[in-house]
Amino acid sequence: MRILAITFFLFSLFSLSAQDVKVLTDKEIVVGAKRMDKYLPLLQGKNVAVIANVTSQINSTHLVDTLLKLKVKIKKIFSPEHGFRGKADAGEKVGNQTDSKTGLPIISLYGKHKKPTKEDLAGIDIVIYDMQDVGVRFYTYISTMTYCMEACAENNKQFIVLDRPNPNGFFIDGPVLDMKWKSFLGLHPVPLVYGMTCGEYAQMVNGEGWLAGGKKCNLTVVQLLNYDHTVSYQLPIKPSPNLPNMTAVYLYPSLGLFEGTIMSVGRGTEYPFQMIGHPDLKDGRMNFTPKSTEGAKTPKYEGKVCYGYDLKVFGEEVVRVSRQVYVYWIIGTYNSLKDPNYFDENFNFHAGNDILQKQIKEGKTEEEIRKSWQPDIAGFKPIRKKYLLYKDFE
Repeated sequence: MRILAITFFLFSLFSLSAQDVKVLTDKEIVVGAKRMDKYLPLLQGKNVAVIANVTSQINSTHLVDTLLKLKVKIKKIFSPEHGFRGKADAGEKVGNQTDSKTGLPIISLYGKHKKPTKEDLAGIDIVIYDMQDVGVRFYTYISTMTYCMEACAENNKQFIVLDRPNPNGFFIDGPVLDMKWKSFLGLHPVPLVYGMTCGEYAQMVNGEGWLAGGKKCNLTVVQLLNYDHTVSYQLPIKPSPNLPNMTAVYLYPSLGLFEGTIMSVGRGTEYPFQMIGHPDLKDGRMNFTPKSTEGAKTPKYEGKVCYGYDLKVFGEEVVRVSRQVYVYWIIGTYNSLKDPNYFDENFNFHAGNDILQKQIKEGKTEEEIRKSWQPDIAGFKPIRKKYLLYKDFE
């Protein structure tokens, strides 16, 4: 693991000279959900469905509760991965249920039922999307949004996105999805980190004809105030159970790739997506033992000691400064473990291609791998630019 130790040292030197990204808070940025003058008039006399989770908050009150108090006729809730209250494991089956607080029916859009049906949308006039994303292609909320847009296009329903900031919206990086690897972990030919808000992304999906059959959705985006792509955003609520803080959010683009390997990313500990480890990685600098926790009921290597690396030492600042996806952690641990089963069947879906795995196995350097991404990233940038609603970082 000498390669990791050397890289850690060089990385710390680099962080001292590069420029950090300014981080704004919920007090400084006005999210779309708060701009009620822009969308409440559209809801008058309409039957409404809301796509929401625990992050759908206005001043510490859930959007659904707020709209009900304002006499908006909410008829049902659609919930994404992790459920409406945000407590389910990644990939855990979440069934339809009734919200105990409001009595509204909750329809799960995860598992086999990822897209609202004609019956789900019967009697609905408008569908509202309001969830905090983290700006990474395999974080499934944008896939849920796409399927809902598609359903609305097919059933002549209006779709409103209440925009929220992208905490990783200040850079673009990673391999662009090869459509042969299209899945719920990536539906569109975009880089792993695409540098757009959900509202901007929705406009791109609509404008580029990426909905099934090239259909167009009746789309309205309620824009943010005081946000642009030169800044990051301090999330007031964790977006999912295993992204508990901003360090995890910033490391997620790089560490999420480990979900397709034999490595643990710290699920079942206090610091998920802030450490990596494996029972056989004996030259690791630290160890941890995953346990069953809320949001990680059956974590990988539960009850086993994993040896590895505490990546909290990088902290938030280094990742913001570097503005890129890193693969050297995967290269280093792959070379150290020398396990022929290091990669599993999900890795290529996370990477968005079958090239990255081959490059690592062939001994390509991180520099060589990163260079291979650049032509596709360059091709994506002018597409992205057409749909930006906020000042860009370039």
